[in-house]
Amino acid sequence: MCVSWYIGTMIKESQLLVERVQTGVRMEKRILKVLKALAEFHDMSLGDLLEGIVLHAFDGKAPFGPESMQRIHDLKKIYALDLDSGASHRLKESEPQRPKKVAAVKERQEKRRLRHDRKK
Repeated sequence: MCVSWYIGTMIKESQLLVERVQTGVRMEKRILKVLKALAEFHDMSLGDLLEGIVLHAFDGKAPFGPESMQRIHDLKKIYALDLDSGASHRLKESEPQRPKKVAAVKERQEKRRLRHDRKK
């Protein structure tokens, strides 16, 4: 994405009135870190970055120029993101890790339940 062009069209040329909605989207953790860092680098919101990527993709155009692609390459190294487009249909979510405190509370509750069941 040629970000300077994208920012320029949003600010200086005729603007389009849109209605935005808040959404909760689940995404692979390292991908999100790279996207957030890229948005920060270009001084734009994550939502604006994603809108630009999607609009380019809908038109069949590459959303990033050579400079942004180099930045993405660097950020992928920083955040240990080893996924590429070939992984897009093979991702499977891992079981979420419960915090130790929550796990300990659940374990105590289970022990109490078992003791209670034995007393009956």
